[in-house]
Amino acid sequence: MTVRLHWFLPTGGDGRTLVDRHAYASGPAGGPSGVRAPDIDYLVQIAKAAERLGFEAVLTPTGTWCEDAWLTTVALAQHTERLKFLVAFRPGLLSPTLAAQMAATYQRITRGRLLLNVVTGGDSAEQRRFGDHLDHDRRYARTDEFLSVVRGVWRGQPYDFHGAHYQVEGGLTALPPDPVPQLFFGGSSAAAGPVAARHADVYLTWGEPPAQVKEKIDWIRSLAEREGREVRFGVRLHTLSRDSSAEAWATAHRLLDDLDAETVAAAQAALGRSESVGQRRMLDLHGGSRDALEIYPNLWAGVGLVRGGAGTALVGSHAEVADRIEEYHALGVEHFVLSGYPHLEEAYWFGEGVIPELASRGLLAGPAAPANVPLLVASGR
Repeated sequence: MTVRLHWFLPTGGDGRTLVDRHAYASGPAGGPSGVRAPDIDYLVQIAKAAERLGFEAVLTPTGTWCEDAWLTTVALAQHTERLKFLVAFRPGLLSPTLAAQMAATYQRITRGRLLLNVVTGGDSAEQRRFGDHLDHDRRYARTDEFLSVVRGVWRGQPYDFHGAHYQVEGGLTALPPDPVPQLFFGGSSAAAGPVAARHADVYLTWGEPPAQVKEKIDWIRSLAEREGREVRFGVRLHTLSRDSSAEAWATAHRLLDDLDAETVAAAQAALGRSESVGQRRMLDLHGGSRDALEIYPNLWAGVGLVRGGAGTALVGSHAEVADRIEEYHALGVEHFVLSGYPHLEEAYWFGEGVIPELASRGLLAGPAAPANVPLLVASGR
């Protein structure tokens, strides 16, 4: 099992700050200065950088504050050649038969470059914006049915399904996807685990300390074994890698210095209303305090002070970040879905610093570094 690396497309905007310009930022302009809009030209730069540096895919988020992931990535596919797109979407907001058809079309347009990130949704206020009024556990029950239908109609033969949420008669995808997209799935609640065990190809967790990640791996693996299935594992993390540990931590502290108390308080209040068990676990890592944010060697919880979802970052020298990736990998983590602020520059810091380090340890498939990427890493870039 080798390490498989993925990057992130900031379709809600990017910049040299952790402050979410939409949800939590205050001020007359509605957000911090210097934020980069997620226009297609900028996103093309990030996608091309990710492809050049050797990342396998890019995760594209879903939600109120993002551009639509399906439309954005199929446009970016026209500007790249090999890069895959891990498209996040929410079951329940579209028909499962239509979603299966969209995925099949996407595979043909991009010649097989689609991966799917299933996001059930842990925030009822966000779900209601899209007309979804189910509670947390019923959303997971619906996801279970949704994915059953998707896999059923991908067989290319008429498929019937009669459940609590979906009634499908003769559903099919006339031209099934080739290859069938891998399903990435996350969820930390008791309602999420069995759904992941039945349907996920890759179970994706946010970046908790290794012992807690191992507990999740053991949990999902045991549930999958009862279903007669095997599930692979991934972790979602930010990264802040530099030529020295001191440089990396100086940058982390600069990001922290940008956060005023009011912004942190507003973010914590909003995130605290989430029904997501995973989000609560992220909040518990720092408790809303700026103190002791290095919760494990090189694992920093500062991002989660103001941003929802993945709230931790690997911070350190290239070798130290590679050490932590190697540690997670030893637990059974294969996929690493990474990001950093700003995403263009941090892709290069990681790609030119950490990727060669991982390759030298034999953790990556293929050559020791991506083709056409110089290995000259110098201070002061």
